[in-house]
Amino acid sequence: MELTDIGVIKELFSRHGFSFSKTLGQNFLINPSVCPKIAEMGGCEKGVGAVEIGTGVGVLTKELAKRCDKVVAVELDERLRPVLEETLSEFDNVKIIFADVLKTDLRHVIKENFEGLDAVVCANLPYYITSPVIMKILEERLPIKSLTVMVQKEAADRICASPATRECGAVSYAVRYYSTPKILFRVNRGSFMPSPNVDSAVIRLDIKSERLLSDDEEKRLFKMIRAGFSQRRKQLVNPLSVALGVDKKMLEEIFEELEIKPTARAEELNLEKYAQLARNKKLFG
Repeated sequence: MELTDIGVIKELFSRHGFSFSKTLGQNFLINPSVCPKIAEMGGCEKGVGAVEIGTGVGVLTKELAKRCDKVVAVELDERLRPVLEETLSEFDNVKIIFADVLKTDLRHVIKENFEGLDAVVCANLPYYITSPVIMKILEERLPIKSLTVMVQKEAADRICASPATRECGAVSYAVRYYSTPKILFRVNRGSFMPSPNVDSAVIRLDIKSERLLSDDEEKRLFKMIRAGFSQRRKQLVNPLSVALGVDKKMLEEIFEELEIKPTARAEELNLEKYAQLARNKKLFG
């Protein structure tokens, strides 16, 4: 069954009484070249278990199952159950969990299903849950090697932006703290059914194995980053002095010691400079 053939998909949906849900942000892939590239570039191979988030009709699921020892897919839409039972019937290494990924214990899923295997995450994410899903996976420090996802092109640019650039935002710093991000390739809007109003891109986040900061220092780091980017047009000392409850003059002195310009704005500091601030004894005792 060719799951990227529009005629096949329409017949499949008609037979099972399935219709697209705008609420769930459903745009299913019909470009046959995309999913094999995601699976290959996402590190799917023998000795690997893959977690997929959102199955659609199973186009990516099939490519993961061909390459990995095991695939566990988390799908929110229970209406897809009979569709997937048909489209994935040839694979005995696929398990579907019908649940909300944001409420799912992914650490338990990985531990229960991937013993003795390396783990990766691959997904074609609905645009509306892109950042929450990515940050859940990163912040929970799941035992995975990488996270490879298709997201809206603008989101990909923002997520993968380098610190100290105009394109970066708070999420760029958070992603880069936990991982090394890379844009793999672009996907035009005509690759989907129904076609969205924007183009997409596939990104891979290679998870860092070592921690830069302690738990308390991490909390300080992200508090400062959020404060700085909440008023990114202002000089960083202003929102930081308010957020941290410290004297602006003392903060300027610390900036000088760390060789940070007193007029610097949030995006002008790289991750190491924020880390130096998070470790600073004058600021945090």
